[in-house]
Parts: sequence; structure tokens; C-alpha cells
Amino acid sequence: MAQSFDICIRGAGVVGRTLALLLAQGGLRTALVDPQAAPAAPDVRAYALNAASRELLLSVRGWPDAEHATAVQRMEVFAGAGHQVQFDAAAQRCDALTWIVDVPALLARLGDALKFQPLVERVDAPVDAPLTIVCEGRASRTRSEFGVTFDVTPYAQHAIATRVQCEKPHGQVARQWFDQDGSILAFLPLDGARGNSVAVVWSVGQEDAQHWLDCDETMFTDRLSEISSGALCALRLSGPRARWPLQQAFARQWCGALPGQPQNAWVLAGDAAHNVHPLAGQGLNLGLADVQALAQVLRGRASWRGVGDLRLLRRYERARKAAVLPAQLAMDGLQQLFTRREQPLQNLRNWGMDCFERSPLLKAWVARQAMGQA
Repeated sequence: MAQSFDICIRGAGVVGRTLALLLAQGGLRTALVDPQAAPAAPDVRAYALNAASRELLLSVRGWPDAEHATAVQRMEVFAGAGHQVQFDAAAQRCDALTWIVDVPALLARLGDALKFQPLVERVDAPVDAPLTIVCEGRASRTRSEFGVTFDVTPYAQHAIATRVQCEKPHGQVARQWFDQDGSILAFLPLDGARGNSVAVVWSVGQEDAQHWLDCDETMFTDRLSEISSGALCALRLSGPRARWPLQQAFARQWCGALPGQPQNAWVLAGDAAHNVHPLAGQGLNLGLADVQALAQVLRGRASWRGVGDLRLLRRYERARKAAVLPAQLAMDGLQQLFTRREQPLQNLRNWGMDCFERSPLLKAWVARQAMGQA
């Protein structure tokens, strides 16, 4: 007899796995589409996860150990000579401003949690279910198959990610530099409180991206040291370099009836629904907030409503669009301001940073927003 499912999740990344665990907690039988793929290159990504995301992942036993989830006690943002903004966990009266989480470790922990969840079954291909949830990321094929318009605004930048071993310990400080050439460099602390390894996310002009991807290690690390003013002393590459184009994107429709199966429905979550610039590290936080909101709507439905009821799904769509759009506008505004090379705009930016640094109330409000504690 064929297995029946309440929900089919297409996409087994962090968002898809977390959602599957949340839905199973609500008694929903879920198929997680996770086809076996050939081993990929080492994953050098790391995410900045806020307190709300951490609490959610802890609730599904998906939070990695302290070695792979480094608590950030301080953030330092630099732009031009002598202009900087600092955030401190002690000043905000919190345990950490954010946590830098190693992606392979996070996926592995979520995978372990799934092994002990009998209501979730991994499948190689999509299965019929009253509700299909699309969590395939920004390049989702299913979204295209369903005819969803995905409005994309490309930035003239590509992100280069890698890992770097530093001579000086990071001290649980996340650092970011806005360079005069328009590039944005972030050093995100890894390997726990006493580590001296950082995840690098470097947003560079698309015309320069291939050069920095292919150049030799010395040239690459010398440039990182130059932008960072040698903050962590000597640098050594400890992982491969990866590259992807940066964009802002937003799906016009987040839910609907399944093509050819009008009795069933589909809904989008995570990067399949929206993309933001990584300069504030909010991408996965927004995606995890999506799945938490979606799970709450589905688990809290009246007993007579099915999981594919479009009224439920549109309630989720309205709530999350209202939350994501302001974040997108904020990230886009910062990207436009900090990557412009015109001197008058850079002067205005530097003046704004100085004013912001002298405004503790405004800093506290921004910190709460970023931590998901608004």
C-alpha cells in the first residue's frame, strides 16, 4: 500500500529540514524531497543566526555545538579612515549579538534530528500530497514550473566566500569593512570562543570577481589584509573559494492551487520566495521566520480545515510579505549607500555612521531588530 503524506517539502536545505521537523511536531506526515547527489566541493558557507533563529533550531534539536556555533560578543563596522560603528552584547544585555554557524555542521545536526522523527520520510522525488512546500532556494525549478513570477533586481556585485586561518584570535568579534572601491568585506568568527578561523564573505564588483576567484593565495590574502588593515595579522587560506551573483528578489505570488491538481496547493518559503543582500546576514533568519510562521498557521488551523486550504496559506503570505518587504528595503538602501564611489555620498555615509554611533537608543533599537527581538 502506497504511503500517504499530508505535506511534500521540495528542498532539503536548512529551511526545508527545519520545516519538516516543525511540521512533524504538529503530527503532520511529511515527505522531504532529498535526492542523493554526487559529493560536492567543501561547503565554506557560514550563517549569522539571531536569537529567534537559535531558539527555533533548539526547539527541533537542530542547533550545533559551541564549536560550530560561535557566539558573537561584539560587532565592528568600518568605513573610511576613523569612521566606525560598534555593537556590544554586554551593552545590549544579551548573551550574544548573533551566532556564526557553520553550514555543514548545521545541516548534519538537522539530519541527525530527522533520523529520530518517524513522521518525516526522505524521498528521492516529489510525491502527491494536499500541500507542496517549495524550499529549493533562489534558483528553484519548482517555482518556475508553477509559473510564479520572481522579480529579480541584480546587483553589480558577486560574493566570494572562503575560510581563512588568522594569526590572531578573532575574540568573538564579527568585523565588516566598507571599502572605497565599493566592496564589502566581512570576517565572521568560527571554531568557538577561542578560535582563530573566520568565514570570509567578500562582495566585489562583478567585473573583478573572477580575478579574485582565480588569483594565487598570496595575492588574495594580501588584499584581504589591506582592506581589513591587518586586524587579525597574517592570514592563510584554509578552504576553497566559492562565488555567486548577488541580487534582491521577491516572488509576486507565494501560494496557489497545484497545476493540474486544483484540490491540492503549493506555498513558497525561504530563498524560493525572497532574496536579500548578505551585508547584514539576515537571509537565513528571514527564511527560518517563514517556516516558523507557516508551521504555526498549519498547526493552529481548525480541525475541519485541510493543510492545503488557500485561506490559511494566504494568511501566512500576507504576514510574511509584510515582514520581509521592510527588510528588503533596508538592505537595498544600505547596499546602495555603501557601494557608491562618489565622494559626496561617501562623506554623507561617514557622517551618518558617526551620528549613529553616538545614538545609543537608535543602536539598541537596530540591535533588537537584527536579533529578532523587536
